[in-house]
Amino acid sequence: MNKRTPTLVSLCVGLLAGSVWPALAGELHVWTSEPAGFNTHSVWYDDGFEVTVVDTQFTPAIAEKLIADIHKETRSPITRVIVTHPNPDKFNATAVFHNAGAESIASAATAASLPGVDAYKRNFWVKVAKSFSEETYPRPEPIQTTFSGRTTIKLKSGETITLIELARPGISSTQTIVRFDATGDLAVGDLVHYKTHAWLEGGIVNGKPKPDLEGWKADLKELPGLAKGRVYGGRGEFAPVEEAVAAQITYLDKADTIVADYLNALGDNAKAEFDDGARAQQHYALIRDAVAKAFPDYAMPDLVSYSVYGLMMQKLAAR
Repeated sequence: MNKRTPTLVSLCVGLLAGSVWPALAGELHVWTSEPAGFNTHSVWYDDGFEVTVVDTQFTPAIAEKLIADIHKETRSPITRVIVTHPNPDKFNATAVFHNAGAESIASAATAASLPGVDAYKRNFWVKVAKSFSEETYPRPEPIQTTFSGRTTIKLKSGETITLIELARPGISSTQTIVRFDATGDLAVGDLVHYKTHAWLEGGIVNGKPKPDLEGWKADLKELPGLAKGRVYGGRGEFAPVEEAVAAQITYLDKADTIVADYLNALGDNAKAEFDDGARAQQHYALIRDAVAKAFPDYAMPDLVSYSVYGLMMQKLAAR
C-alpha cells in the first residue's frame, strides 16, 4: 500500500532550458506491507530525479512488491536504501535493493551489528518458530556505505537528506533517523510507533536482548531539536514531532510500570513462572492485555506479547 503525504510541496520549480533550479521539495510516500510483513512502513522520497528508500522490509518478496509499486508511481530510479536500525524488517532485503542498483547506507555501528542480529533472528525463525528453513530465511547482504555521527546526502534535485545517528540505543542497539531537509520530516524506523504498540525486546547485543528504555526516551527527546515536521515511524500513524515524542514516552513509561508491577505481583515465584515456557507465554499474553487496556486505541497489541520477554528478562535478572 502506498500513500502520499498530504503536506507536500510538489516539484513545481522545474528545469528551465539551460539552467537548473533546485526543487522546493520532493514527494514523500509511505508503503506498508501486509500483516505477514508486520504492517511495516517503508518511507520513500522522490525528488523528481531519484528515489531514496528508508528500510528494506522483512523478506525479499515483500521488498520486490515495494519496488514494483515505486516503479508504478515514478520514473525516477531507486538510487539508495537507508537502514535506520538493526531489526530484520529494516535490513533483511538489502540484496533485493542491491540487485535493483541501489546503494545501501547505514551507520557504521548499525552495519557492524547486523551479523549478530541476523544470527539471533535466523535461529528464532528457523529453529524456534519454524516459519522458514535455513534455505528460505532471507540472507541480507552487507551494508555498502557507512557513516558515523551525521552525514548529508545531496540529491540530484539539489535538495538534501541528513542522516543523524542518535546518541543512545533506542528501539534497538543503534539508531539513525533520516531528515528530509526541505520539509523537516523525519523517518525514524521503530523508534516511534504512533497509535501502535511498541516492540519491547530491546537491541540484540552479544546474542541476547538488551532493552534500554532510558536510552530510547533520551533518543526521542533529541527529535524536537532536530526537525519540526512530521515523524514517520516504522508502524502506525504519523504525527508532528512534539506530539509523536510525547506519546511514545508516555507509552514507554506506562508499559515499563505495567511490566514491573506484574513481576512484583508474582513475588518469589516469578523466576520459576518464566522459566516454564508454556506458563511464560501465558504471562506475556496477560501483560499484552494489560498494556492494551491502558492504550485501547492502539493497534497491534500482539507486538507486546511477542517482544516483552526482553524487558521482563531484564527485570528478572536485576532482582
